[in-house]
Amino acid sequence: MTHITLGGASVAPQENRPVFEAMGRGFKGRCPRCGSGKLFYGFTKTVETCGSCGEEIHHHRADDLPAYLTIFVVGHIVVGGFMTFEALTDWPGWLHLSIWVPLTLILALALLQPIKGAVVGLQWANRMHGFGGVDEEALAAGADVSSHG
Repeated sequence: MTHITLGGASVAPQENRPVFEAMGRGFKGRCPRCGSGKLFYGFTKTVETCGSCGEEIHHHRADDLPAYLTIFVVGHIVVGGFMTFEALTDWPGWLHLSIWVPLTLILALALLQPIKGAVVGLQWANRMHGFGGVDEEALAAGADVSSHG
């Protein structure tokens, strides 16, 4: 449990949230809180609130992290695969291009939404960016916030 002090006012301790469960739910495109409601209404556009439990999701700040993680994962898969096949076979360049370029695009598009969902789940579980009920505008204005765990 975490004890938070905001500008001298104490906020009640809160239960820890299951990080891996929330990330798994987000990865599946579900609400990190209940696992029932949809997390996305577009390819990477999150819903304002969960249709099942009413959890507010609009304030998440995944920003560019999902894209960076997608590039990291896809890059390792594609470059590792290319290097392995280049060492084991004598394929011409056009064949490598016809395999690795489409695979790169397919993997990137397939992983971007699940990775963004996992990032939103991570933020929810760690009470980041408005998911913990802490007024971030008060924080930005210089309110005293200290965490005692």
